Amino acid sequence: MFITVCEKGSFAAAAAVLGTDASTVSKAISRLEKQLAYTLFYRSTRKLTITDAGQEYLETVRALLLDLDECEQRLQSGNDSATGVLKVNLPVSYGRLYIVPLLSKFVEQFPNISLQLSFSDEYIDIIERGIDLSIRTGTVSDSRMVLHKLSPMDFLTCASKSYLEEYGPIESYKDIVNHRWIRFRFKQTGKLMPILVGVDKTVEMLDPNGYIVVDDGQVLVDICRSGVGVMQGPHFLFKDGLASGDLVSLFPPIEPEGYGVYLLYPKRDFLPRKVAVFTEFLKTELEKMGEGANYCWSSEMAYLNEWE
Repeated sequence: MFITVCEKGSFAAAAAVLGTDASTVSKAISRLEKQLAYTLFYRSTRKLTITDAGQEYLETVRALLLDLDECEQRLQSGNDSATGVLKVNLPVSYGRLYIVPLLSKFVEQFPNISLQLSFSDEYIDIIERGIDLSIRTGTVSDSRMVLHKLSPMDFLTCASKSYLEEYGPIESYKDIVNHRWIRFRFKQTGKLMPILVGVDKTVEMLDPNGYIVVDDGQVLVDICRSGVGVMQGPHFLFKDGLASGDLVSLFPPIEPEGYGVYLLYPKRDFLPRKVAVFTEFLKTELEKMGEGANYCWSSEMAYLNEWE
């Protein structure tokens, strides 16, 4: 109850998750505080605020529960079966386009694993949230995590055939400044995703003037397919549109240093089998789609144009 109150921010919200009432949760926390002889929360009519003692207690009990979970996983692994609840956090677009279509196959292979999926492009602390593993796109740096690179992150510049027919071909990177752009804004920071261009085999950033801004990757692609403008984004956004012929890739992909698609989970002495089988399953399926730690299908495509 204490951990759930910390995560949800109120007795009422915690009670809703736990299937009880706010009074029961409040009384339980009060008993815990009496037992510890410490105040764990500052209470006001508007919100709960965790105290320093409460924060220290939270870190301790989370570590204890993690140790308990590892012990249970070790015991369960004796029969070489993958069981339990697997909590996975996914980027919105990558999760929709790549992971969701694989779920039926995973569930069929591992019927004793119950999946709990959350979707978010914002950075979240998966240890704090009690999440087993996460997939992140872009750059990742966290010494507490084990990282598996699933693929490079190629950035493609694309337009629909209808747009190119109406506004003419785009012969070089010099031309794209004069075109209407559809750009992605990060919800967490409010910043626009930079436009990357290849100049003398190096990567530079471009900031065109006229553009439409959205904060959803799938909407970004849908607008581009409708013939509104030119866009740039990671390879996984364009896979279906390029395969169907709705979109045209204008230039070879750009792979910024350090960028990729990563699977990550907390460092621990014993890796739960449910995490291990999901990791291996995903790597196997991505290989079938032409993606691996050091290669991506986009690098072998034919392009409308070559380098300037």
